[in-house]
Amino acid sequence: MTREHIIEIRDLRTQFGRAVIHDQLELQVRRGEILSIVGGSGSGKTVLMRQMLGLEVPTRGNIKVFGEDLHAPQARHLDYLRKRSGMLFQHGALYSAMSVFDNVAQPMRELGTLSEDLITDLVYLKLHMVDIAFEHARKMPSDLSGGMIKRIALARALALEPELLFLDEPTAGLDPDRSDSFVELILSLHQQLRLTVIMVTHDLDSLFALSNRIAVLAEKRVVTIGTPQEVLAFKHPFINSFFLGGRGQRAMEVLSPTPHQEM
Repeated sequence: MTREHIIEIRDLRTQFGRAVIHDQLELQVRRGEILSIVGGSGSGKTVLMRQMLGLEVPTRGNIKVFGEDLHAPQARHLDYLRKRSGMLFQHGALYSAMSVFDNVAQPMRELGTLSEDLITDLVYLKLHMVDIAFEHARKMPSDLSGGMIKRIALARALALEPELLFLDEPTAGLDPDRSDSFVELILSLHQQLRLTVIMVTHDLDSLFALSNRIAVLAEKRVVTIGTPQEVLAFKHPFINSFFLGGRGQRAMEVLSPTPHQEM
């Protein structure tokens, strides 16, 4: 049975001045999967993610999210579509002048429809989901470790109970132990909340641990997409350099087919 595509991108072109970043790019994201996007520097991974969020407009092409064209002339659904999505930024991007509590509460308060009592309950629920003890709620971001910042930023990304979660280099800056525990947290939340996850990462360990499929950006388009095993079998210079160097060989030593990767 064909699985539903939660995102469909057709004939995408992105151009800044004379620089063409994407050209004739095609990509479909299946509901419920974890799709990772990899590519070299300047391949437009983060730009593509921002376009899927409706934060940037491509030069040409069509992006449908939940069946809605993001850039249709009457894009009245754009705010609604954004509320169905959450974003974890590379360095957390917590508001430095807000407490942990207020950072997680901020998306809920923006809705303007929830009472402060309900927001309080929901904030503590989201913090519990990411294993942050309640006594940290009144701390400021400057008082937090890098691992705690990531988890609190993830709680904020999940504040509005999104169906679609975007992760930009989720394990960047974490030591191996914290990176492993954060990967386990993402896997657990993905399964519990039935999220569709789109991730940009250079970390091969988390790439192999999380990805159902990998999309490889090169030559201004997606040159291949598939399971980690399928991508590794595809002959391309970027894949050889990215996956088959020393780091890639070490990461692949623990790669084996799992029910997660065979979704």
